[in-house]
Amino acid sequence: MSTQLVSEHAAVRRRTARALTIAALGPAMMLAGVVWAFVQPYRITLLHPHGQGFWWLVIEPPLLVIAAGVVFAFLVAPGVIEDLEEENER
Repeated sequence: MSTQLVSEHAAVRRRTARALTIAALGPAMMLAGVVWAFVQPYRITLLHPHGQGFWWLVIEPPLLVIAAGVVFAFLVAPGVIEDLEEENER
């Protein structure tokens, strides 16, 4: 085998179940927001913005849930997973 292939294969580490669960929370929250928007479409006033102001259009519960999932997935989860991996190495 080529040394490069062995080193690339060795660099891939398996994540623990806890790390996979934390990594899945953000996408699950985003999916929940999308499902909520489809189940209750009347909550998304972007579909019928008659007489609504900017904040009424932007601050909608399903959109906030999707935004929270994005923030968690890209800002919070990587740090938590890194901490878990460091703890597992000790």
